[in-house]
Amino acid sequence: MGAPATLPWTGDDAADRLIAGDPNALLIGFALDQQVTVQKAFAGPAVLRERLGHLDPARIAAMDPDAFLAVCREKPAVHRFPGTMARRIQDLCAVIAGDHGGDGSRVWTGAADGPDLARRLGALPGIGEMKVKTIMALLARQYGVELPGLAPLLPAQRTLGDVASAAELADYQAGKRAAKAARRAAAG
Repeated sequence: MGAPATLPWTGDDAADRLIAGDPNALLIGFALDQQVTVQKAFAGPAVLRERLGHLDPARIAAMDPDAFLAVCREKPAVHRFPGTMARRIQDLCAVIAGDHGGDGSRVWTGAADGPDLARRLGALPGIGEMKVKTIMALLARQYGVELPGLAPLLPAQRTLGDVASAAELADYQAGKRAAKAARRAAAG
């Protein structure tokens, strides 16, 4: 099956193709996916590539932290919390470079089985339990990744990893907003 041609998550065709086709960009987008919209988070890798001229994990990890922060803070900022995210991206890139030879796809192509994939994803800076499940759903359902023991670990509920069109993204985000409003109302 392989990578989809696009992941329509940003509203920008070039950025959507980048995150679909470049595993490093995809993982950086997931690291940025916190307290901003999906569109903003996953557009971040394209912004970084434009500003840096590359998305090479080793080069990003080796950058002076203040210089990388300046890149992330440049208007418009890559994230609403550019300082925190600049550190997170550099930490993520250091792990991709050091543990996976600079190729984010090795996180999943090197996994022995579903539990190993979950462990490998969870070891990435900025990738918590919910993102692990979302990435595993994406890899299984849209990238065709098949590993022993993966299917039972996949979330039953719909995740961003299931979103394959702009309309599905709108429905997904509306559902998240409704669930958040319901939690707020229940909390009183």
